[in-house]
Amino acid sequence: MYTKIPECRECGACCCNPADNKSEGYFDWVEVGKDEPVRKGRRTAHLVVVRDDGSAHMRLDPSGRCVALRGKLGQNVSCSIYEVRPRPCHRVEAGSKECLRHRESLGL
Repeated sequence: MYTKIPECRECGACCCNPADNKSEGYFDWVEVGKDEPVRKGRRTAHLVVVRDDGSAHMRLDPSGRCVALRGKLGQNVSCSIYEVRPRPCHRVEAGSKECLRHRESLGL
C-alpha cells in the first residue's frame, strides 16, 4: 500500500528534538560546526547556543522546536535560514527512516 510522505514544507518534524532524545536527557539537537555559515554574523546569538564545553547547537524553543522553523507543524512550514542551515539539516531526506521516526515521534 502506498503511503504519501508529505513534502518537507508540509511537515517540519525533523526540526524538532524527538521525544526519545528528551526521555534520555538530550535537550540539544542539531549540532553546529565552527565553520558553519549560520555561526557568522549577527544571527548567531538568536539561532545558536554555545554550551560551556564549546559545543554549539541550533537553539530550540521551549517545546523543542528549532527557532528557525516557521509555520505550523504538519501543515505548512519553512526554514528561515534554509540557505545557511547547518550540515546535519541536509542529511534528513523526506521519506527516509529518520524522517519517519521524527514524524512518528510527533504523531504526524
